[in-house]
Amino acid sequence: MKRLIASAIVAAALSTPAADACTSLIAAKGATADGSTMITYAADSHTLYGELYKQPAADHAPGEMREVRDWDSGRHLGYIPQPAHTYARTGNMNEHGVTIAESTWGGRPELAGSGIIDYGSLIYIALERSRTAREALEVMTSLVDKYGYASEGESFSIADPDEVWIMEMIGKGKSDPGAVWVARRVPDGYISGHANHARIHTFPLKGDKNTLYSPDVISFARKQGLYDGADRDFDFSRTYAVTDLGALRGCDARVWAYYNKFLPKGSADAWLPWITRGEGEVMPLWVKPSRPVSADDLKWMMRDHFEDTPLDMTSDPGAGPYKVPYRWRPLTYKVDGKTYTHERAIATQQTGFSFVSNMRADRHPAMRGVLWFGVDDANTCVYIPVFNSNSVVPRELAEGNGDMYNLSWDAMFWVNNYVANQAYNRYSQMIPDIRRVQSRHESALTAAVDSVAATLTPDTDYSAARATLDGMTLRAAADVTRDYKALGDYLLVKYLDGNVKKESAPGEFVRTPEGTPAYPDFPGYDEQYYRSIVDSEGDRLRVE
Repeated sequence: MKRLIASAIVAAALSTPAADACTSLIAAKGATADGSTMITYAADSHTLYGELYKQPAADHAPGEMREVRDWDSGRHLGYIPQPAHTYARTGNMNEHGVTIAESTWGGRPELAGSGIIDYGSLIYIALERSRTAREALEVMTSLVDKYGYASEGESFSIADPDEVWIMEMIGKGKSDPGAVWVARRVPDGYISGHANHARIHTFPLKGDKNTLYSPDVISFARKQGLYDGADRDFDFSRTYAVTDLGALRGCDARVWAYYNKFLPKGSADAWLPWITRGEGEVMPLWVKPSRPVSADDLKWMMRDHFEDTPLDMTSDPGAGPYKVPYRWRPLTYKVDGKTYTHERAIATQQTGFSFVSNMRADRHPAMRGVLWFGVDDANTCVYIPVFNSNSVVPRELAEGNGDMYNLSWDAMFWVNNYVANQAYNRYSQMIPDIRRVQSRHESALTAAVDSVAATLTPDTDYSAARATLDGMTLRAAADVTRDYKALGDYLLVKYLDGNVKKESAPGEFVRTPEGTPAYPDFPGYDEQYYRSIVDSEGDRLRVE
């Protein structure tokens, strides 16, 4: 493929509104350490408040209608009939352990949808009506076929304890409310992912029960003048998405980071030309990892900033003297008329909520799905267990407890921001303190989930199991929120005014024999920072 030239298109792609900037990683059965399926999701938005959505199961009378509102804006789109029964859902998981995640890639602007089912509603309606991933696929595609699709190009991860699918969909423009789409099951033993760029390229057209697509996915492209090659060479991503350096460097690079972590050292380097320059071999839709992937692995993958790779955000000058792996928006900027970019990593400051969904068919039905759920930046959050059977939402995660304009000290979103936003200023100094508290909670919660799983036999009453799991989720949310408020207070005190107070143990600040505060340490800056000053102003500042 010819080199893709970075210009205004790149700037636009890398400045995509953050509500559309999400990441979903996938591990199919056979690729996981515990025999589960797993998908992740980071809902990244500068205006999305992190909370846990809850919809109970319900029976519906004939003729009862469900309102559809655009998930991003809240705008009313229409009504659709309710089925006789809808399943309970908590967050992006339903009572059967079906989980759905997404990432938006926009695609050709003339194909923006014009129906009444937006991508967010498509997810939650499917969770209310599906017992398996394949059922969810059928529900989603039937809905857009009947009522039309209201969003842009979208990738979905759709999973149950046995299967994981990627479906990619885009509308047909203002003249046709429908959509074209293709879905592929990730093979057992493989990992995959998507991050705001369409990842399905060519696909089998016949004889593959693990590949599904709309009947007109190719003919519609021909009708629009988007494709004129042979059917066998049809490439969904190249036809319907916009493949520029914004889509590759800003999007596919996040999936590359995942592959790089779980392939033999250096193996993923073959795709660096693709993600950095649009050259060479296209990165595959899925790869076989060199070792099994655990839920803890995926939690830490959601905290990735390209560490220890050529794109490492902690090592370039933009990281400053405290090795900060964050860059404020906009991601692109101009110097002397030339456009440059910051990297866009999986972990980012504007995440509303994120999760790692762990689905296992061999566990008690009340916990066949564990949604490890966190709010705000995945890098600094604590993932707490939310179960497919949960009947309650902790106050600390409940809708209405604070919002983006109203701080609540018993809302997990706000206490995580309290911690994270201090660390953004002095990251290398503060992150060890954050890791200490974060890791303590997550290690204890993982052990607790495993312990409860071992005690719940197939004969355990479902209601009793659910009560136990409700209690675990409620306690976890309360404990983490309380301890993170205390952690934020501790960081403020310890690192006040650019100093570091002396401690005999974490939180035990040293005093003199007379009882006054011990003189603090002055850690200063790193050598790279001092050199940058000398290179710029050395003649003026030199004293000897």
